[in-house]
Amino acid sequence: MSHSYVFAPPPEPVVAADEFGFSAVGLAHGHVIGMTRGLVDAGATLRSVYDADPAKVAEFAALFPGVRVASSESEVLSDPEVRLVASADIASERAPLGLRVLDAGKDFFVDKAPLTTFEQLDAVREATARTGRKYAVYYGERVHSEAAILAGQLVAQGAIGTVLQVSAFGPHRVGTGRPDWFFDPAQYGGILCDIGSHNFEQMLYYTGATDGEIVSATVANYAHRDTPGLQDFGDAHVVLDNGMTGYVRVDWFTPAGLEVFGDGRTILLGTDGYIEMRKYVDITTDNGPGQVLLVNQNGQYRFDAIGRTGFPFFGQLIRDCLDRTEVAMTQAHALKAAELSLQAQSSARVLAG
Repeated sequence: MSHSYVFAPPPEPVVAADEFGFSAVGLAHGHVIGMTRGLVDAGATLRSVYDADPAKVAEFAALFPGVRVASSESEVLSDPEVRLVASADIASERAPLGLRVLDAGKDFFVDKAPLTTFEQLDAVREATARTGRKYAVYYGERVHSEAAILAGQLVAQGAIGTVLQVSAFGPHRVGTGRPDWFFDPAQYGGILCDIGSHNFEQMLYYTGATDGEIVSATVANYAHRDTPGLQDFGDAHVVLDNGMTGYVRVDWFTPAGLEVFGDGRTILLGTDGYIEMRKYVDITTDNGPGQVLLVNQNGQYRFDAIGRTGFPFFGQLIRDCLDRTEVAMTQAHALKAAELSLQAQSSARVLAG
C-alpha cells in the first residue's frame, strides 16, 4: 500500500576527529558498549576507559582497540580533552559518580536507571542547576531502537493523530552469570526503577507530557525465591499531566524458547490509529527485529525500521554538549522519567516474595 510518510535518513557524524573527546568509567553493565558505540559512530573520540575490575576493562578494550586504559577515575576527570564521561556503573553508584563528573566541569552520560533514590534525584537536580552541566540518560529502548525512532517520526507526521496512551512491555531473561548487585534492590533500585525507567520515558516522549501521577503499581518475586532480592514482575498505571495515560509491565520471564533477551513491544493508541513496535523480534516470522506496524484511517502498514533511521540521539547529544543546547533530550525530561520510576517503585504494592 502506498503512503506519503517521510523518514529522516540515518545521521552522519556530527564532529571531526578529535573534536569531541569522551571516556568510559564504570563498566558494570554491558549497556556501556552500546553507549560508547553510539558516540563513536556519531564522531566522538574515545580517549580512555577506567574501571576497578581489570577483566571488564580488558573486555571493553578488546571491542575498542587502542583505547587508553586510565589508572584511576581522577586521571579521567583531570583530562582536559575529556568533555563527557559515559558510565554504566552499578545503578546505585551512578549518581555519586555523576556528581563528581559534573563538579569536574564535564558532562555525564549514564545508563538507565540514572539513579536509585529520591535523595540522589534531588542532588542531581541541584548539581545540574548549579554547574550548568548535563546529566544525560541512555534510555536505550527508545533512543537506541530504530523501531522506536521511526514510530516517533510517524507520530510527528500525524499518522495516528493525538497519542492517547502508551502501553510498554519490557520482558527480560534472567540468564546466568548475573553479578551479585543485580539481585540487591539497594543496588539495582527495584524492577520499576531499573528496567521500568525505559518505559516511563516513552510515556512522556510519545504523549508530549511533562509530568504524571502513579495511579497504581505492583511488584513481585513470583518464581525466583532463591534470589529474594530480585523482583521478577512489576507494572504501573500512570495518568499524565496532559490527560493521557500510560501502562508499563516489566518482568524476568522470557522463556528459553525465544531467540532474544525479551519480546519488547510498545503500543501507541491515537485518536486516528495505532502503532505497535516489535523492537527485538517478530515471533514466528522471518521479518527480524525493528518492525513497526501502523493502522490508521488510510490503511494498514508495516515498516522494517532496521537501517532506515539510524540513531540521531548520539550526534544530537554531542552537539548539545558543544553548543549547550537541549535537542537530544531536555534535562527536565530525563530526570522526570527517573522521578516517575522512583515514585512507582516506592508506592508499589508487593504481591509476592
